[in-house]
Amino acid sequence: MFKENKILPTVRELGITHVAYSPLSRGFISGELRTFEDLAADDLRRWMPRFQGDNFRKNIEVVDKIKEIAMEKNCTPSQLAIAWTIANGALPIPGTKRIKYLEENAAAADILLMKEDLERIDQVSPKNVVHGTRYMKEQMTLLDG
Repeated sequence: MFKENKILPTVRELGITHVAYSPLSRGFISGELRTFEDLAADDLRRWMPRFQGDNFRKNIEVVDKIKEIAMEKNCTPSQLAIAWTIANGALPIPGTKRIKYLEENAAAADILLMKEDLERIDQVSPKNVVHGTRYMKEQMTLLDG
């Protein structure tokens, strides 16, 4: 069970803003990564389970569905993910290394997602659909302490 299922109802009840770390899944949702080889040899993501082997392929399938919705909404997959995060009551903090991505991310605030859009996004990318853990097994034990 996701920690969010326990935390978010309490956060909302208390009027606390939930900050969503890495809403673009370390760049995965951008759709620009297509193969494991697209990652540089020194890229940290090469050691993250969701970027490896069959997990990578299955996650790309989800990204491709998100990409389709983004095209229909005339935005990028990254903008759609950020708009979805905002529409779900969280404050996204996507990382970026370039001004053009910062500008792209900021433009997501102008995207209006209707109830039907949110439902469709949740259908193609439901909770637990991500294949592979966020970090290696040893590191994951530190998260649940």
